[in-house]
Amino acid sequence: MTLTVAQLSESELLARIFPRLHAGSSMLLGPGDDSAIIAAPDSRTVISIDTQVQDKDFRLLWPNGSTSTGYDVGWKAAAQNLSDINAMGASATAIVLSLTLPSTTPVSWVEQLAEGLSAAIVALGAPQCSVAGGDLSGGSEIVVTVAVTGTLDGAAPVLRSGARAGDQIAVCGNMGFSAAGWALHESRVSAADFTPGLALAARLFARPEPPLAAGAVAARAGATAMMDISDGLLRDAARMAAASGASLNLDRTVLAKLAEKLAEPAQLLGVDPLAWVLTGGEDHGLLCTFPAGTPLPDGFLGIGSVLSLEAAQAAVTIDGQNYKGAVDGALGWDHFAV
Repeated sequence: MTLTVAQLSESELLARIFPRLHAGSSMLLGPGDDSAIIAAPDSRTVISIDTQVQDKDFRLLWPNGSTSTGYDVGWKAAAQNLSDINAMGASATAIVLSLTLPSTTPVSWVEQLAEGLSAAIVALGAPQCSVAGGDLSGGSEIVVTVAVTGTLDGAAPVLRSGARAGDQIAVCGNMGFSAAGWALHESRVSAADFTPGLALAARLFARPEPPLAAGAVAARAGATAMMDISDGLLRDAARMAAASGASLNLDRTVLAKLAEKLAEPAQLLGVDPLAWVLTGGEDHGLLCTFPAGTPLPDGFLGIGSVLSLEAAQAAVTIDGQNYKGAVDGALGWDHFAV
């Protein structure tokens, strides 16, 4: 018989969770008191928060028969939050999480979530970040909310509002793989029939791999603007353009080369892979701008240039033209449109 959270007290469930949480060097006092205490080496604190909701952000059982394990959901919770801190040119110091759990949730699923959260922190390159505690509650669906703090270590933050005409646009990290993985999960293609190429897309959807070392590197290299690509390149580029009062023009030839990496799942599902690169979210790569002529850091790929609004007709263009290849009519992820 599967042990569920309804069969344990809150204290008993916490006793199973706490030993699975990563304790990094930033934590001075960890879970168990009314509040945790985290070292603050900089006088400023960077903070962000993200939520995953069952059947909105993940399914326990997907149409193709795949499951979202607690480990997967915990990993993604860490990845998406650590990526937000990275996009400011900062380093994460602590995570706290809030869990809403139906009474039928298996205890093993919750234990796996704690393990996935902690594993991602270490594997993605933020071992100094501690899981400092959180809150438990009951509800009709699983909701995982994670808040993260970070430090700038004396550096200036890199904002999305700094792009200027003449800057070069660059990206770092995976592009379109998570969207391809989501499409595979929503399809009827069984995971048992996945080729290595399909399995890679499915894995990067379930467990994204943001380039956490790249944020600080980009900041030191002189990045003028930077943000996490969470809702799709086009949608997030439009946000950067609006914040900067500029227009971003992307190079179709370079983007097409990125799309070639997704040819296998695209051919199987009958999708233009460029659409995944442009509109797919949750890879959590970095979108940056650098002054013209600045050598791009290792791992960054130039994909276009920043124009003045007077020189362009739209906030984001591809080879000077509006993009008309939306997937299912959408140009990126919108939490209230799906």
